[in-house]
Amino acid sequence: MLARSLTALCAGAAALLASHAYAAAPRPVVVELFTSEGCSSCPPADRFLSELSDTRTDVLPLAFHVTYWNQLGWKDPFSFDAADARQAQYAQRFRDFAYTPEMVVDGKAEMVGSNRTAASAAIDHAKSMGVTAATVNATREGGRVSVSIGPGSGSARVLLVAYDARHVTPIGRGENAGHTLTESNVVRSLATIGQWSGTALTLHADAGAGEHLAVLLEADDGAIVGAARVADASAGSAH
Repeated sequence: MLARSLTALCAGAAALLASHAYAAAPRPVVVELFTSEGCSSCPPADRFLSELSDTRTDVLPLAFHVTYWNQLGWKDPFSFDAADARQAQYAQRFRDFAYTPEMVVDGKAEMVGSNRTAASAAIDHAKSMGVTAATVNATREGGRVSVSIGPGSGSARVLLVAYDARHVTPIGRGENAGHTLTESNVVRSLATIGQWSGTALTLHADAGAGEHLAVLLEADDGAIVGAARVADASAGSAH
């Protein structure tokens, strides 16, 4: 009986430590790629984003497929208007114009998405800065997601991103005709689910159309100041 109690106690302590370690882990650097299957310059950037997804858990890569290439021979099946709107916001902030492939790191630095040197340097800089306004934890259960944001300073929009892990698409027309593209972390929906103002906050929202979910905290100046992959309650682990 005593042995069983000690075993249960040790297991509970280990679970508590693991949970604490997960909550205390540094948040991932958010890397957004604005891309299109109709753009011949985009596949190298898509491959780079896939490599980040496959090899770096400290980075949250997200591929936003824009619509403005759709009239040039190939309609990207993953393009959606919210991707255009998000890139337009960045263009205004950076006093630049929308183009593909464009990569934005933590909402603060932008570069051509295939420029691995510039992107890697921006990721390393973001990691070294470690800007996190508040801890974010989120759990998905069925079609709903529960988000808990800790106390901190400042304010931020709370964004829920739904994305698919990977798609392989044969391209029939346009600049990439005849090629088969492999694309990772393809964003399917983006929604504002609340506003965080420095005090602890819990939100509940529909999960959105996508295999996986992530939560972002976006400050008024567009900087990403918090982020977390959403854990699956049934699996007990984050995507």
